[in-house]
Amino acid sequence: MTQDTSAETPRTPFDDLDDYLALGRLGGLALSADGRRLVTTVQTLDPERTGSVSALWEIDPTGARPARRLTRSAAGESAAVFTAGGELLFTSARPDPESTGSDDEKKAALWALPADGGEARVVATTPGGVGGVLAARDADVVSLSTAVLPSADDLEADAELRTARRDTKVNAIWHTGYPVRHWDHDLGPDAPRRYAFALGDVAEGERAEPRQLTGAGRQLEEHDAALSPDGGTLVTSWAVADPGAARRTILVAIDTATGERRTLVDDPDAEIGAPTVSPDGRWVAYVTSTITTPTDPPVVRAALVALDGSGEPEVLADDWDRWPSSLTWLPDAGGLVVTADDDGRGPVFLLTFDGAPGEGPVTVERVTADDAVLTDVRVAPDGSALYALRTSYAAPSEPVRVDLAAFVASGEPGERAPVDAVALPSPVPAPELPGSLTEVVTTAADGTRVRAWLALPAGASSSDPAPLLLWIHGGPLGSWNAWSWRWNPWLMVARGYAVLLPDPALSTGYGQEFVARGWGAWGDAPFTDLMAVQDAAEARDDVDASRTAAMGGSFGGYMANWVAGHTDRFRAVVTHASLWALDGFGPTTDHAYYWAREMTPEMRDAHSPHRFVGDITTPVLVIHGDKDYRVPIGEGLRLWRELLADSGLPAADDGSTVHRFLYFPDENHWILTPQHAKVWYQGVLAFLAEHVLEVPAGEGDTVLPTTLG
Repeated sequence: MTQDTSAETPRTPFDDLDDYLALGRLGGLALSADGRRLVTTVQTLDPERTGSVSALWEIDPTGARPARRLTRSAAGESAAVFTAGGELLFTSARPDPESTGSDDEKKAALWALPADGGEARVVATTPGGVGGVLAARDADVVSLSTAVLPSADDLEADAELRTARRDTKVNAIWHTGYPVRHWDHDLGPDAPRRYAFALGDVAEGERAEPRQLTGAGRQLEEHDAALSPDGGTLVTSWAVADPGAARRTILVAIDTATGERRTLVDDPDAEIGAPTVSPDGRWVAYVTSTITTPTDPPVVRAALVALDGSGEPEVLADDWDRWPSSLTWLPDAGGLVVTADDDGRGPVFLLTFDGAPGEGPVTVERVTADDAVLTDVRVAPDGSALYALRTSYAAPSEPVRVDLAAFVASGEPGERAPVDAVALPSPVPAPELPGSLTEVVTTAADGTRVRAWLALPAGASSSDPAPLLLWIHGGPLGSWNAWSWRWNPWLMVARGYAVLLPDPALSTGYGQEFVARGWGAWGDAPFTDLMAVQDAAEARDDVDASRTAAMGGSFGGYMANWVAGHTDRFRAVVTHASLWALDGFGPTTDHAYYWAREMTPEMRDAHSPHRFVGDITTPVLVIHGDKDYRVPIGEGLRLWRELLADSGLPAADDGSTVHRFLYFPDENHWILTPQHAKVWYQGVLAFLAEHVLEVPAGEGDTVLPTTLG
């Protein structure tokens, strides 16, 4: 695919970081039970431009009317869910007009916006704040999650305990199990519990009194849940302990009237998640991912189990060599709409049961032809269409409609041609890009096809070739296939760089063997794949092979460190939140048991970048946040010290160095606040400009991107 966006190249939002950070960002999609209303969330900068705020917008499913804003408050609104009666539920920490307590206003409450318009009202509050809202399709049952302190028997006791902790300034956390941290936050002392209530029982001006469905414990940390259409059953993932301070997830069903719990799926060799209940209430589809070993990467599949517990779970389409990321039932329960990474895209697929669910083979076929990723899929109640958010490196998320009826009517299963999604009027118009997007495809040394997206600046040509920036994705189980606000190549393109976004070994969307090529051997095929696709990009006449740099974050930062120690072909390397010494990273990352499943001590030592510090002769910019629990700050601190002391490009006797360290005391694995995101890009662009564009040296916060030419 080549998409030319370079004609007349007007000034774009990517030419100025303030303009870029001010762009609206779309996320999430909710469809009403009658299919007539579609709602999304739009995130924008707050008035001080130091944070973000979100609001709900309605999109016309027919595409005839422009989007309209539904909510507005300084606290923002999110997590839209339609009830069976058409009310729109959402969470917000906006002031509660019925409350006089200032502390309540800091926690997210559950609000309801009437189907026929009018003022939103609060329907539920909890001391720990409301999240994870679900509404039954055919009943007025609502389920929510909230964090509760372990010794609290109910929400009233939880409020009293929280007040005591606050007043005595106690923030200590008592642990009896593992893990104790996740990504960017400490776990505890509270933990999620599930509740349910009937919305019809909540009179105007009153608050719901939710029934507690689950007790104390950490079984619902990061859980996935769904309600049956009649609201009688909550199906949720449920964490259980495994030997060696490990854990895995099973699937349970909970009666929303009694809280009685029963196990649906307990596979000692797999993790279970993403459940969804069929429209007839008989089946639960879910995603199963096998637990890894040092020789075996995960195998991710769709699966099916009867909601009443009869029969055995069944893996669906086991011969389909893609990993499903989401499952959505067709209205007649005759199949599932599935999303999955596929060759640098993320299309929608249709999994059709050849007979009744669980009673025969299935057919999987691609529905959408777009060179894009489709997320947040919602199927119309009559099955005629599906709605989704479409994103790619050509554009951020936008709402689209897919004519599912036309696709189904076009032929027999397995013989139908994919169709294009049609854009709906969006609350946020797509920004103009400062260049064009194309693909680079090559063959690795072992004969494997390797591909990448290449973002080219306007005007790049054989007479004016662009310097090349290799940007390596994280994960490592992932793909450069969707727009990223955190890792956005167009800001670099606007400064004249061509940006290469490759999917090396371990990337998803290319089949099981492609992942297995790099499993437990991160420095082998992933590295040689990167170098092969870099060679292919440098061979283009619109790319300047003499001016190149490499960068990456998380696993991409690991690969940037590996690249720095194994080649001197790049003028600069940028490594963000990166793994450096794997012997230290393994036991201190937030979920150490996951790491231990893949790496033996021998594999860990063979592929640890720190062993090659003496071979680093390229200037390196190290970036790390102190609150990073996935890749703890110790990795960045050790990398920085060893660069200066032991690298092939050490600090001079007077302490001066070409290396740089950009440290964020209050950020985590991601740099999330707008002002710090601006500093991040300024620092990266200044460092690259100094070494790739040969702009006079600066410290990152003093050389602004607009001066880099």
